[in-house]
Amino acid sequence: MKKTIFLIDGFNLYHAISAQKTLRKYKWLNLHSLCSSFLTSNEKINKIFYFTAYYPGNGPRRQKHQLYVRALELHEVTTIFGEFKRKDKFCKSCYKTSEGYEEKQTDVNIAIELFRQAVNDTYDTAYIISGDSDLLPSIRAVKSTFPEKTIKLILPPMRQSESLKKEVHWYMRMKEKHLANNQFLEKIERNGITLQKPEDWK
Repeated sequence: MKKTIFLIDGFNLYHAISAQKTLRKYKWLNLHSLCSSFLTSNEKINKIFYFTAYYPGNGPRRQKHQLYVRALELHEVTTIFGEFKRKDKFCKSCYKTSEGYEEKQTDVNIAIELFRQAVNDTYDTAYIISGDSDLLPSIRAVKSTFPEKTIKLILPPMRQSESLKKEVHWYMRMKEKHLANNQFLEKIERNGITLQKPEDWK
């Protein structure tokens, strides 16, 4: 059996789902189950990495995100955090500047982990779930340094990246059926912990 890892760009996937009204009901996504659905008959999951960052503050947005991360970690998903950096936005219409934040480090963290896991020989095949072309240099580095490794790409819904598609060994696009068929139960009860799906994710 081939050892397999998954590297999931949390923001790329989340925004792909959030951008389409018909898909927003699928935010309570079981990533372990989803990844398992993409395996071939001679592959087995070794590790799943979920790359994300918590929005500043402690409002509802952050609380739902923390809840979701707890659900993932109960299902053998390792979370690697980046961070949000302050980036104010200038409005060309009203000529005013408003406070804003921008997520940083996800692509760098994915790149590092893809290479680190190759060095540690934890995988024969790495699946990347993202449409971020900033990952191109790391994919090329792994291919040239570890030519025996296979890199596969799964594009989130409506995400495009011709450059990534050309660089990997195999690719496919995630469809609605993949989201619909791999949802957590509304109430997760595991290891003595109970988690409830957020009301506005139903």
